[in-house]
Amino acid sequence: MIFHINRLTPKPDLSEEQVKACLDLLRQVGETCPAVTSYVVGPHPAGGFDYGAVFVIEDLDGYHEYLNHPAHVRLELEGIGYLARFEAFDITDSADPEIKAKIEQVQARHFAEHPEIAALVAQAASFTRPGGEDATTPSS
Repeated sequence: MIFHINRLTPKPDLSEEQVKACLDLLRQVGETCPAVTSYVVGPHPAGGFDYGAVFVIEDLDGYHEYLNHPAHVRLELEGIGYLARFEAFDITDSADPEIKAKIEQVQARHFAEHPEIAALVAQAASFTRPGGEDATTPSS
């Protein structure tokens, strides 16, 4: 099981309607992606972020399906521009000692399959993806 967690803060100049649209995009992923077994989207009461989302996914195949689902791709294409700060990370109950590397490989594959999303992430003000890597700075 993989718990994919997103923490985000919208840009300060967004209207309430734009913030709602961003949160609705997150909810659409949970509602429409078959790989998501459950999810929650709502206020993030601590830690310097305004909102959070958790998507529960069964396995790595489901994780890949989630990342490439049309609702998730739309979320990234439309939602990244709304964000002042974003962080994603994963928690898993997998006993596989290679799970971290495998999750990072799925993420890297997603960015390779969607270079337009990788370009948006590279231009984002603050975007940290699973593995703790700040995607807005060059990799070493």
